[in-house]
Amino acid sequence: MTAGIPVELAWYGCELRSGRIIEDLPALRPTGALSRRLGTSTSTTLELALGGAPRGWEAATDQGRTLLVGVDTYTDQPVWAGIVLTREGGSAQTVQIGAVTLEAYLDRRYTGEQVLIQQDQASVITALMTAPLSAGPPFVLDAPATGTLMDLTLSDGDDRTVLSAMQEVMGMEGGPEWTIDVAWSSSSHTGFVLPVRARTAIGVQTRNPEATFDFPGCVTSYTLAESYESGKGATVVQARGEGEGDSRLTSTPQIATVLEADGWPRYVHRYTPATGITDPDQLTAHAAQALALMQTGARVWTVDAVASQSPRLGADWALGDSVRIAVETSPRHPVGAQAVARAWSWELDPGADRVRPILVEED
Repeated sequence: MTAGIPVELAWYGCELRSGRIIEDLPALRPTGALSRRLGTSTSTTLELALGGAPRGWEAATDQGRTLLVGVDTYTDQPVWAGIVLTREGGSAQTVQIGAVTLEAYLDRRYTGEQVLIQQDQASVITALMTAPLSAGPPFVLDAPATGTLMDLTLSDGDDRTVLSAMQEVMGMEGGPEWTIDVAWSSSSHTGFVLPVRARTAIGVQTRNPEATFDFPGCVTSYTLAESYESGKGATVVQARGEGEGDSRLTSTPQIATVLEADGWPRYVHRYTPATGITDPDQLTAHAAQALALMQTGARVWTVDAVASQSPRLGADWALGDSVRIAVETSPRHPVGAQAVARAWSWELDPGADRVRPILVEED
């Protein structure tokens, strides 16, 4: 049990290309919350106090060439990693550092030509990662076969980045989810690797998760946001490609026939999921996935909790896992409420002893 134990992070400055630790950085602190999201990047700003910085701090925080990794000192688990993109300092006693999670690197590499017909989803992810695996950070593919086949065709002339293609694949109906984690490279703790994980669904999904955020309890406040606004709820979805008029590619309409038969009025949502899609079947796969998420609207729990009193991030739950929110009583839920939802993103502020999972109900 970790209840009552503060979350403290040890920071390391590493070579981005190899993951090798250059320097321990005990004087480095985030100025805001750290965060992660499935299938996309997040950024943060950190502050390095020069009075406590090691002699090699510049080499350990060089922009574009280094990686910052925060490790939970209690669990010894790496929690967050980010590429240094900006560094500012001068007459002040501190240096400000801007860093972004590894997904952003995929937006600086391009897919090239890809013709993937009836390939396992894991093989598609592997093919898209071909460029980043060459002369890139220490990515390690963790993409076991899913048993689901898919098609994907990309032209080098469309200048598609690996990130945009990976997000396109994840946005298709039944598409694989993916994320980039950080882990120790060996038991000697001299560096880190970056597992690129692809699964049918990232994390552990269960109707009975052990990790519980309770109110009153570890949760200081929460909000349940329910919405059927434009872009968040629809009973009919069409995905559109590029072009104009009759030449514009359009998916087959995806319709929530059961809901409409039960008396729901029709709400239509049309959107363009990504640039460069030239296959109507890919557009239809996007539309079907969007309908699955939108047909009953969005229900999102935003939970503010005391990190030292909550289930431990990285040990008790992680990105993509199911967790439980248990409300005994509140003005919104006077007789209480229970829900199981997935952690699609999280924020962690160790200095404020605060953790903030964003939990999405999917059923």
